[in-house]
Amino acid sequence: MLKVGLTGGIGAGKSAVARRLARNGAVIIDADVLAREVVAAGTDGLAEIVAAFGVGMLAAGGELDRPALAAKVFGDDDARRALEKIIHPRVRARTVELTAGAPADAVVVNDVPLLVETGLAPSYHLVIVVEAGRAARIRRLAETRGMTADQAEARIAAQADDAVRRRAADVVLANDGTLDELNAQVDRLYRGRLRAYEGNLRLRVSARPDRRLHIAEPDPTWPEQAGRLIARIRHALPPGHPVSHIGSTAVPGLPAKDIIDLMLGVRTLAEADALADRLARAGFPQRPGEWVDNARGIPGETWPKRLHGGTDPGRAVNLHVRVIGSPGWRFALLMRDHLRSVPEARDGYAAAKARWAAEHHDRYTYADAKEPWFDDEARAADDWAESTGWQPGPEDCPS
Repeated sequence: MLKVGLTGGIGAGKSAVARRLARNGAVIIDADVLAREVVAAGTDGLAEIVAAFGVGMLAAGGELDRPALAAKVFGDDDARRALEKIIHPRVRARTVELTAGAPADAVVVNDVPLLVETGLAPSYHLVIVVEAGRAARIRRLAETRGMTADQAEARIAAQADDAVRRRAADVVLANDGTLDELNAQVDRLYRGRLRAYEGNLRLRVSARPDRRLHIAEPDPTWPEQAGRLIARIRHALPPGHPVSHIGSTAVPGLPAKDIIDLMLGVRTLAEADALADRLARAGFPQRPGEWVDNARGIPGETWPKRLHGGTDPGRAVNLHVRVIGSPGWRFALLMRDHLRSVPEARDGYAAAKARWAAEHHDRYTYADAKEPWFDDEARAADDWAESTGWQPGPEDCPS
């Protein structure tokens, strides 16, 4: 099932987004609610808190004295970490239980205030971050929680800042307007992306981009987007499998089709096939068919590979699974690094892309038109590699 992480700074409006997602049909698992449940009166979680922090953490009725606990841990990193060791494993276990009980076609949204701070983003198929300006957040905290401005500022400062959360976000929902405006954003996201994403994931089919060709201007967020996808793939696989950002979107300043190309290195194609199920569950199913790389003059002419796509209709992805050391594996890394390092080569490729795009309006005929240029690039990149002593970087090789 589709697993979505929902987060945002305190006062940003995350709860309003969760309510609207629920209205649309999503299954909401609220980490704050679970955190209260696992330390309710009579639980072993509460008993462990008392053992760690003393009987002063109990209210008169035997339940947790939350203000006393908050005063104990706020501003004390050691105490906070000790509390997290008690609560977080229990919340995770309960989350797994609730997720397993959801319908097979559910969009399961995990509402997690500290999703970014706890490093959980790669465990979700998609992460939504709710944002609002600082003044609006302080005003909401005063109205809904009775905080003073100083208290609100302190709570905001204790969390990750907006820039850090934004780097983890596949979707950012701005909540500086009205509730109706926020709800409209949520409705568009759910109906236009999340439902289709869920269906693709369940059926194990990739969301393919339009056949029509469009070359986009360079997007400085492409590497960040690739980084989030790479983190998800690494989370899904056993350690030791290198995943690299390749292709035109990996070269700063280069126009490209808005498709993120990634490469997973494997030792054999049998290993690639053994990983296919894990990749599909992570949102990267294998595409049917026989796929090969042009060996660029190396005997054998072609080299087999596997090709996977992404199930998210909002982010086109090609995941090339290649044998480490194969001609296709080496050329993908060498061409990327050559174009990154030699501006003239990058600019020449950009100019050639513009010519091909003017002549071809179909992605497939455009790809065919590029083949002679790739032959020339392979020779130029090999010369550059020999003159510079280029080798694949450690991040592109098995650990």
